[in-house]
Amino acid sequence: MYVLELGGQDDAFAAREAASAASAVDVLAPGLATARGVSDRVRHLAFTHRACDLLGTTDPAVESAEALLDAATIEREGSVAVRAVDVRASTGIDTQRAERTLGGVLTDRGFDVDLETPENVLYAYFSDPDGDEEGGTGEACCALGWLAAESVRDFGERQPTDRPFFQPGSMDPLEARALVNVAGARPGATVLDPMCGTGGLLLEAGLVGARVVGGDAQEKMVRGTSENLRYALDDDGHPDRAAYPESGPWDVFRADAASLPVADGAVDAVVFDAPYGRQSRIEGDLDPLVSGALGDANRVASRCVLVADRDWRDAATGAGWTVDGYFRRRVHRSLVRHVHVLE
Repeated sequence: MYVLELGGQDDAFAAREAASAASAVDVLAPGLATARGVSDRVRHLAFTHRACDLLGTTDPAVESAEALLDAATIEREGSVAVRAVDVRASTGIDTQRAERTLGGVLTDRGFDVDLETPENVLYAYFSDPDGDEEGGTGEACCALGWLAAESVRDFGERQPTDRPFFQPGSMDPLEARALVNVAGARPGATVLDPMCGTGGLLLEAGLVGARVVGGDAQEKMVRGTSENLRYALDDDGHPDRAAYPESGPWDVFRADAASLPVADGAVDAVVFDAPYGRQSRIEGDLDPLVSGALGDANRVASRCVLVADRDWRDAATGAGWTVDGYFRRRVHRSLVRHVHVLE
């Protein structure tokens, strides 16, 4: 078993994204989830920071964590370090005391402590829903686990304004990565965005190794997306080739999202950010536009992730989809993103 350190404030959405790289994911406590197994793709999750081999759980007290560690079987060699985390500041635990106490247990068991470059890192996560201001669920606990994998955290270094083509309202890389992961982006998969805009979703899908295909009704967006994909996937704009799988091939075309030049069942997943009514010049045409896009998406793929500024579940079921997940994600006071996971 593994314990996952979740990011953001929406544990349900973070767990849904984590399920693209791990099996049997369940929220354990605020900011924490368990998983039966993890894959290498956990390194490219947006809202999972770390995956640790779970040593055990107990109540969120330093003394309880000490007793758990003292009784545990530890089949490890090499130097160690302890990192204690008061998840979302929900427990008020003295993390330095926790690190000293747990480090003492390991020292007593013959391990050398190396705080700079340890060969093994033990994470002690303390979490309590009663102290979580975000209203997280689960039970108060301390979870101990040996670090197995960390995600690549380069999102703050890659902003939409840094790309060759930018338009206001472009989605930030962190959110875009999570959405394409939920859609199933990975090496060997083909992901289509029929309303690609500036290409932010396609860029993140390409970085994690998927083949990406984009369409847009505006020639300006088609050209701009091509510039951005070439820059980020093929040229010097790639963040770190050593940290990512090889980028898949990409294609962009001009087309109506309701009439795509794509064969039936030709892609693995469709993901798109629908126009927002308050910002769109086509307010009166949003219903047929989104409904049409959902209908053609159902023709070309077996999974779809739709992001919008409103609830489109009725339109999705009308287009033949089953709603497998629905999340409301607050961006700021005047905007809530509605995420629909469709099968």
